[in-house]
Amino acid sequence: MDGFTYHDIFATKGIEYLVIIAFLILLVPFWVLMNKKSQIKARIQQSIGALTAGILRIPQGIFYSKTHTWAFMEKSGAAKIGLDDFLLQVVGNVRISSLKTNGEHLKKGDLLAEIDQNGKRLKVLSPLSGEIISTNKLVLESPGLLNQDPYDRGWLYAIKPADWKAETASFLMAGAATNWLHKEIERLKDFLAVSLGKHSHEPSLMALQEGGELRRNVLAELDGDVWKDFEKTFLM
Repeated sequence: MDGFTYHDIFATKGIEYLVIIAFLILLVPFWVLMNKKSQIKARIQQSIGALTAGILRIPQGIFYSKTHTWAFMEKSGAAKIGLDDFLLQVVGNVRISSLKTNGEHLKKGDLLAEIDQNGKRLKVLSPLSGEIISTNKLVLESPGLLNQDPYDRGWLYAIKPADWKAETASFLMAGAATNWLHKEIERLKDFLAVSLGKHSHEPSLMALQEGGELRRNVLAELDGDVWKDFEKTFLM
C-alpha cells in the first residue's frame, strides 16, 4: 500500500525497549520489598536502643528501694546492695567512686557511692544501715560489670544489716517492683520534658526516639544540670 511502511520491531531497537520495560516491571516490586525489609530492620535496630519496660531486668526475689538501689539477704545473713537496672539503663556506662571500705558503718540515707560519667556525677544513697563486710573491688577494675550484671557480679557492698525488717518495710518486690519500675519510665518522660525545657534550647527531644520512645542511656547525652535534677527527683 502506498504511504504505508511496516517496521519489524524484532529487527530494530524496539526489542531493547521491551526488555527494559519488562526489567523495570520486575524491578519495582523487588525494590518495594527490599525497602520494606530495610525499614523493618531500621525499626528493630531503633527499638533495641529504646528504653522500654520490656528491656528492664527486674529479678523477682530482690528488694527494691525507691532510690533505685536494691538489697538481697543471703543465707549467711549478709545483705548485698547495689544499683538497679533502671538507673543504669538511664545513665549508661559510668564509673564508681567514693566507695567505702570494710568495717565502715552505713546509715540508711548515707552516701553509698557516686557514679561518674565524664565529670557528670550522681550521688547514690544507701538503702540500709549496717556494717560493711565486703566491698566489690571488681566494679572499680571493670566498671562495665555494673551495666552487664547489676544484680550478680555488679553488686557494690555486702553489709551486716542493723535493722533489716524495719528498713525494708517500704521496699518493693516481685510484681509490685515490676509495676513501679515500669511507671518510672513514664515518670522519666515527664521529668525530661520539664528539665530539658529549663536547661536546653532543644526541649524536644534529643532524648526521644522516633515514635516517642526514650533512648537508652538518655542521660549520657545531656548536661550536668539535667543530672542534678535527675538526682533530686529519682535518687533522693
